[in-house]
Amino acid sequence: MIRTSLITWAVTAALAGFLFGFDTAVISGAEQAVQQEWSMSDALHGLAISSALWGTVIGALCGGRVSDAYGRKPVLIGIGVLYLVSAVGSALAWDANSFILFRFIGGIGVGASSVAAPTYISEIATRQWRGRLVALFQMMLVLGILVAFLSNYFMVGLGENSWRWMLAAETVPAALYLTAVLIIPESPRWLALKRGQFDTARAILEKINPATAEATLQDVTETQDAAMSLKRFFSGPLNKPILLAFLLAAFNQLSGINVIIYFAPRIFELTGGSESAALLATTGIGIANLLFTIIGLALIDKMGRKGLMYIGSLGYIVSLAVVAFGFSTKQFDLVPIFIFAFIAAHAVGQGAVIWVYIAEIFPNNARGTGQSFGTGVHWVLAASLTLIMPAVLTNVAPEIIFSVFAGLMVLQLLFTHFLMIETRGRSLEELSKELVREI
Repeated sequence: MIRTSLITWAVTAALAGFLFGFDTAVISGAEQAVQQEWSMSDALHGLAISSALWGTVIGALCGGRVSDAYGRKPVLIGIGVLYLVSAVGSALAWDANSFILFRFIGGIGVGASSVAAPTYISEIATRQWRGRLVALFQMMLVLGILVAFLSNYFMVGLGENSWRWMLAAETVPAALYLTAVLIIPESPRWLALKRGQFDTARAILEKINPATAEATLQDVTETQDAAMSLKRFFSGPLNKPILLAFLLAAFNQLSGINVIIYFAPRIFELTGGSESAALLATTGIGIANLLFTIIGLALIDKMGRKGLMYIGSLGYIVSLAVVAFGFSTKQFDLVPIFIFAFIAAHAVGQGAVIWVYIAEIFPNNARGTGQSFGTGVHWVLAASLTLIMPAVLTNVAPEIIFSVFAGLMVLQLLFTHFLMIETRGRSLEELSKELVREI
């Protein structure tokens, strides 16, 4: 039986994912207005829209080290402050440079949240519920995306400054999250391993599950090791989890998911729809994403991580190929249907698995660094793709773009079959012993 305290703490940390999703998607309704506001070239526009993602890279790369040094909870609190500052500043931006700066600040929060929140949840969760609880982060993320799309749709008619209201809307959930995160305890694994506060860690573990608290604390203590330096991290014993994290994160972005989330209205307009119709269709993406994420969350501890990745990979290949076919033959009715199918495949597969898997495969003393590495790879690729996509969408036929993404997903299917290991139902310490033979 899962305890209310565990659910409360996991949901609170997962709210960082809601802000992650909202911040990621809200720009889709504002990006064309921002370009017109300051007469941006495609190059400057790409930088402005990708600025949040470059901040995300910094947040992801630094978030693990900072959370290892100072704790998971202080980082989660700092994330709320960054989101709040970014939302207010982006809405009030007075030129392109100030807009880029405040979006960059929000991006640091996104990157740090993609490290700290899944790490925190994985370290408080029981093995039977870990997949579903960490996947709450992804569910909150897609809920944030949906709310951002709906918010954009209802605010588009507010006049020439509607884009400012779209961005300002993030201040409300940011303030609520910042208030809520103050009540959660620190990670018991961090307290035991980094501070030696075993009594405090034991008290928190007893609130999670009194029957297993002592055994869990003993397992954590037995795997205790010195802090993991970057040189030691890349010295060899962690090669297998590093490779798994790198490929999983890379394939996530090489599917084109962030391209579709960021530029969905523009892609739908390529099929001949109006701006309003494109925003409404984009809202459909958010709904499909949420519904199928819930399905993924329900299945991840039953079918396992690899099972969901098989489903998602096959769904990617089919849906992207048909979208490419629709653009190629000008059968534009196929495009929104199979973009929704693509979102469904992502939500059940990669979307449900990525944050759970990366948080599971590294040992306790390397989890923060490992999470930073995996999410850093993810965000470097996301930022790079977003930087170049305005020019790509202007100069490259959409059927070619989606065909390339479909081909890359064939490689993901091969990665899933030949390299991924199953982590379902196993303790973090047990996985550490299998993946890292000597450390």
